[in-house]
Amino acid sequence: MKKKLIPLFLLSAMSHGALACVSAETESNDAESDADGPICSSQTVAGNIANRRDQDWYYFNINTPSDLDISLSHANGDDFDWHLYDASQRLYSAETSGRNETASVSVSGSGLYTLKVTRYKGRGDYTLDVDGIPTSGGGSSGGSSSGGSSGGSSGGGDCNVGARPAKPGGLTRYLTGSEADVCVNQTSGGLLVMGGGSDVDAAFTRRVEPLIGGGDVVVLRTSGSDGYNDYLLGLLNADSVETLIVDRQQHANDEYVAWAVRSAEFVWIAGGDQSDYLNQWQGTPLQQALDEVIARGGVLGGTSAGAAVQSEHIYDPDGVLGAYSSEAVSDLCHENTNISDGFLTTAIMQGVIVDTHFAERDRMGRLMAFMAGLPAGIQGIGVDEATSIFFTPEGSGVVDGAGSVYVLQEDGQSSRTQAQCGQPVIYEGVLRYKLNENDQFNLSTGASNVTPKRIGIDGRSNNFYINQPYQ
Repeated sequence: MKKKLIPLFLLSAMSHGALACVSAETESNDAESDADGPICSSQTVAGNIANRRDQDWYYFNINTPSDLDISLSHANGDDFDWHLYDASQRLYSAETSGRNETASVSVSGSGLYTLKVTRYKGRGDYTLDVDGIPTSGGGSSGGSSSGGSSGGSSGGGDCNVGARPAKPGGLTRYLTGSEADVCVNQTSGGLLVMGGGSDVDAAFTRRVEPLIGGGDVVVLRTSGSDGYNDYLLGLLNADSVETLIVDRQQHANDEYVAWAVRSAEFVWIAGGDQSDYLNQWQGTPLQQALDEVIARGGVLGGTSAGAAVQSEHIYDPDGVLGAYSSEAVSDLCHENTNISDGFLTTAIMQGVIVDTHFAERDRMGRLMAFMAGLPAGIQGIGVDEATSIFFTPEGSGVVDGAGSVYVLQEDGQSSRTQAQCGQPVIYEGVLRYKLNENDQFNLSTGASNVTPKRIGIDGRSNNFYINQPYQ
């Protein structure tokens, strides 16, 4: 029987005396809003990570400063982690490879706290202990903001997107520039795909700045701070740059975040963890707002993980180790290979998979192995560090930066000679376009100023590349 869920805004007003201490998890507690609890001091909680997407949430309340001793134990061979949050932010993450994840954390006693248990690898039973929780608690969680200015409902005309909503408590926001929303009549936007490492100044000044007309910029991330604010404000001559740390689904569901994206002329997704972006943002109003950016004439883009989520098919290392090329070519269904889709529907990125940090981390083999397991006609885009490719909505792309962009295509001469689970991948005759600065490629038509060569992989060999794909 499914448990009756208690909203977190009610939990924050309860004391430990109001509910019995939890001793075992109850599914589904995969979201913060469905957290089990309350956890009580010296009461062991038994849980189970059932599969690679399972994560378990718990809650408790503290209204006085306290020192917490938190311990997570699991079987040998597994690697589970825990993350502690207050109402505003993540306070601590225990993410070692040890069998026991233990740490002591001092908390201010601001009300509601939540604990998330996740997996890095493995699955099975665990026990969770939190010592130091006072025997009585309760009170309201403050939900105070952290970082930057408070936002509120003031500032700017509506520009057909309505007035700025109130910023939710707990959402970290950094604003540089004007609070007011500048209205820019954008008629044609585009997509900027950057490969990680050093950002490409020329891509922002040549490709983005002319299209946003001194408008507003929003930077999205799930961790970090305001490193892009001053940088992009100057390069783009922007009216404002607002960074939002959207590290929880409750923030991705909030109208403030969706409004900020809809009112921005340029939306930039920073590097990080694409699995985290998918886990926190997919199926939310934020995802919908991102999906509308290019269609309404805005500019969308991202670097590293922020670039990886732009394509229809996304390498999603959620709970698995990052795949090396040598692993991916050895088995079409290698345990470290996981592909997700259904995030954004940008027209030119359908039937495409993007990989970044490309030549530097030798990711050609894994990109080709990913392609061999995807529907026929797939295109791959590999982007080196300090390099980018900008696409118009019609698919015309141009490269900026110090490295290369590799576009991979199938045609009638391409052969998925061996592409079955449990077997090395043999994938031959793939067209490879190596694009350097100012080179062009059209994703819609295949037109390019660069002549392609044919490459492949043969996972039966330690030297698995066919025809030196980087040259």
